[in-house]
Amino acid sequence: MRLTPLPPRRRLAPVRARRAFTLIEILVVIAVIAILASLVAPNVFQHVGTARTTTARSQLEMLATALDAYRLDTGRYPSTEQGLAALVEAPTVDGTANWRGPYLRRAVPLDPWGTPYVYRSPGEKNAGGFDLLSYGADGRAGGDGDNADILGWQ
Repeated sequence: MRLTPLPPRRRLAPVRARRAFTLIEILVVIAVIAILASLVAPNVFQHVGTARTTTARSQLEMLATALDAYRLDTGRYPSTEQGLAALVEAPTVDGTANWRGPYLRRAVPLDPWGTPYVYRSPGEKNAGGFDLLSYGADGRAGGDGDNADILGWQ
């Protein structure tokens, strides 16, 4: 009697277990992210006020330069009634025949808090020129911190 060898057994591939994150692991990751955010966020938001103040100062300088160019062409600064709009469109009042604008590439910007800049000519502080300022975050004269006025002549 002849015995025939059995065919080699095929090994069954191990069943892969599905691996997923447990609820505890997810909660730990969320807690770590929350702790990091609570440490970083105050430092980031602390500089937002400083950035707005710096932006306002830069825009005041840009507007003052445009106002000086306007004065060089017309011989005077725009009146308070004409306002900063005279830098973009030729004023129709007080004939300015020598207007060679526009003196700004775009419309007159609002301050970083979304309110128009205050322009007076002749100025209260600069009687021979103009006053240009932003009232800051609160939109009212005076204040300190983010609410402080940003003055174009300082």
